[in-house]
Formats: sequence, structure tokens, C-alpha cells
Amino acid sequence: MNPPSNLLDEALGLGHGGAMAPLPAGRVVLVEDCVETSGAFVLHHLLKRALSAGEGDGAVLFLALAQPFSHYDRILRKLGCNLSVQRSNNKLHFFDMLKLEFPGLTEGNDIEGGFVELYSKIQRAIEASRSKEYSRGCITIMIDDLSLLEIAACGSIDCVLDFLYYCISLTSELDCSLVILNHEDIYSSEEAPRLLSHLEYLADIVIKTEPLSTGLAADVHGQLTIFNKGTCNRHGHSMNKIHNFHFKVKENGVEYFYPGSQY
Repeated sequence: MNPPSNLLDEALGLGHGGAMAPLPAGRVVLVEDCVETSGAFVLHHLLKRALSAGEGDGAVLFLALAQPFSHYDRILRKLGCNLSVQRSNNKLHFFDMLKLEFPGLTEGNDIEGGFVELYSKIQRAIEASRSKEYSRGCITIMIDDLSLLEIAACGSIDCVLDFLYYCISLTSELDCSLVILNHEDIYSSEEAPRLLSHLEYLADIVIKTEPLSTGLAADVHGQLTIFNKGTCNRHGHSMNKIHNFHFKVKENGVEYFYPGSQY
């Protein structure tokens, strides 16, 4: 039995009768969080959706710069998804960037070459998945998190943006979607406008996790604001739509609700 859809799925355009399906091909999703309210739970939710799709419905390429595999495996097990099994079945391709030295740093100043090598690995993994009969659906590329990728690039924003443009090209060329987690409040006032404006421009959907404007609350951990640029109305015309609701992170999932609806 499929689980019921929630406010997050509906805001992303995935709330169709509770069916577990990944993001559609061609979509770029940016998750922006801050120190007070981590957006990791959004990434975990989208990871589970992508891996819970039926056989033949795609795979996930996960670039992990923030945590080891055991961390994600432990959390996803609580959500009812076994990453070890998914990796054994070749539905999950896990790039442990904590264990692999970033190529650019091992070659001195050849940061660009390191990104080219990383992109080549991603492209080869996608093409290998495409050659399998069980992976004909959308492949989701996930990056956790972009700020650490920038550190690996010795602070080169240009290299990070070039790498993202290459990954975005895969969304149309090889039927992929791209999900990026980034910390919005770690940048200085001088560098923030350039990088963040680029990211928000490139994304089809921007998800912001923020603390409550009224301060801390026992039953509410924060609020989500979702800006969906790709929403279509009943006449087929594209239109922008903004969703805003609260959330509470629980042991085995997240509860979403509108302000004032919880008692």
C-alpha cells in the first residue's frame, strides 16, 4: 500500500495518490538550509522516494561530502529504506567523497581537472545504469552538500558552478534530475549574492528550511518555503507557485502542517 501524500510532496508536484515516484527528469531542486534548521530531512525524503520507485524506474547517484554511508543508511532504515540493499541492487551509486581524496587537491593547482574527473565518473555511472534493463527511468543525482564541494575546490566558485552546469546538462541529455543541498548562511556578505543567486536561478524548485519567525517552539521545529517555478495550471500554462508550512522532525519521519493547524 502506498503511503499518503504529504504537504511536501504536493508542493513538489509529487502528491498523486501517494504513489512513490522520483522527481521527473529534467528537474533541478535546490535545498537551502541554515545552522538553526537543517534541511537534511528533505534530502532523505527525496532519496527514499527515488529508491522506492518500482523496478525499472531509475537509480540514484549520491555525492556524499557531509557524512559517511553508515550515517545515511541508519537514517533511511528508520524511514523504511535499506540503502545497503539498494546499493547491492545497483539502484544506489554512492560516491563517498570523505574517503576519496578530491582529485584536484592531489594534483596541486589542477582543480578544474579534478572536477572534470569527478564529472566523468558520474557520467560513466549513469551510462552504465542506462545499459541495464532495470534502470530505464529517471536517474537522480544528489549532492550533500555543495558548500563542502566548494571547500574541496579551494574556494573556487567558478569551478563549482562549471561542475553544476555539467551536471545540469545531464538532466536533459540522459533523463536525470539533480538535487542539491547547500547551507545558505555560511557565506560572507561579499560572496553570497553571486553564488546563491546563480543557484536559485538554475533551480526549478527552491526549498528553504528556516526557523520560526516567532522563535523556538516545542511542537514546531521550523518552516518550509517552497518556490516551484515549474507548476502548470489546468490549461497547461507554466506558473510559479509558493508554498509555506511548518514541520516537525520525528524519529521515523517528518510531520508537515499549516500554521495554526496543530493543537
